[in-house]
Amino acid sequence: MNVGESRVARGSVVDGVRRRPKNRRAQIAATSAAAFGAAGYHGVSMEDIAAALGISSAALYRHYPSKYALFREELLRVGQAFTTAVEVPAEVRSAPERLRHRLAGLIGATLENRATVTLVRWEGRYLEPADRAVLDRQQSSVLAGFDRELAVLRPELSAEELRLVSTAMFGVVTSLADHHAALPARAVHKLLGSACMSLLECELPPAATASEQSVRAQIPAAFKHELLLRKAVELFHERGYPNVSVEDIASAAGLSAASAVYRFYRGKSDILAAAFRRAADRVSGAIGPAVASTPHSAAALDVLIDQFVADTFDERALAVVYYAEFGHVPAEERAVLRNIQRLSVQEWARLVREVRPALTPAEARFLVHAAFAMVIDLGQAFGNTPLAGRARVGFLMRRVLLG
Repeated sequence: MNVGESRVARGSVVDGVRRRPKNRRAQIAATSAAAFGAAGYHGVSMEDIAAALGISSAALYRHYPSKYALFREELLRVGQAFTTAVEVPAEVRSAPERLRHRLAGLIGATLENRATVTLVRWEGRYLEPADRAVLDRQQSSVLAGFDRELAVLRPELSAEELRLVSTAMFGVVTSLADHHAALPARAVHKLLGSACMSLLECELPPAATASEQSVRAQIPAAFKHELLLRKAVELFHERGYPNVSVEDIASAAGLSAASAVYRFYRGKSDILAAAFRRAADRVSGAIGPAVASTPHSAAALDVLIDQFVADTFDERALAVVYYAEFGHVPAEERAVLRNIQRLSVQEWARLVREVRPALTPAEARFLVHAAFAMVIDLGQAFGNTPLAGRARVGFLMRRVLLG
């Protein structure tokens, strides 16, 4: 959805005079959230939001002094909505019921704020440090609440393992912001709630040994094409695509001048498109060989899960950039990339349904998106540590997909 597709009411006209709606700030918040979610924080201007609302820029500035003020308020509002939604009434004493209450609250808050949760997941880095600290505290509060319930239900787990499971659950639920697939709210609650409970009920594999941890291959300096791509992705991940210049990329790759980049890529957007195509092709390209080399769908999923976890952990920055910077991909590339992603998810979902035939196609797609998001979130939260080694994360991915 783009800014111009907003369906916010324009206000009413009585006796030829336009009346300002009473809920104008709420309308502004909804419109800005949809705009930021579709095009990213840097891809939207105050003029875009004002046009979508059918008001002047001056009228918008009367409510908010800047685009950042809008962005900040919306992200922290949703952060607070999460913390409020997972609060448990004192009369709910059973640990399983308390956990289910928290899960239901988190799922409900995510459904109600789907567009802004996209911003929380992928654009929160653009908050100023003090505001980012507030958002981080809000999210930590949510995770700590889950930790407390899990500690009662799984006392044998260490504090770090409890946080691993809590983070996995959070990723499963907030994956709703990473796609536009639709299901009735009741079905979403049941499906994702069940997926999260399956994470609680499983026995975690042992933590990884040093030899099992991911070791990223180094690119020789002579391979400038590959080196430029990797360094650019690392910078996009660290700073955000709009805050990286061709000069920055050239310097990171050890080139003497920005002009040297153009021997390999047409420009910064071309590098981003190449990175996206590589990420999409890795996922799609693994499916055919996995299916052809295994006797049944469950075995094919085992191969695909191991490959997805390995690729995600080897290229953590690329995994995040793929979700966070899609709005900056050149328009002519977006349709192709969307089709590749859609077909890949459909193929994964088909395999899942062959193992779990009771699932509908839509439910299977939701679980595939949830599993992908969980792996990416665990990679970002725990990095290359034994706590979240490949075997453990792959095991958790199987639980989400296969129950």
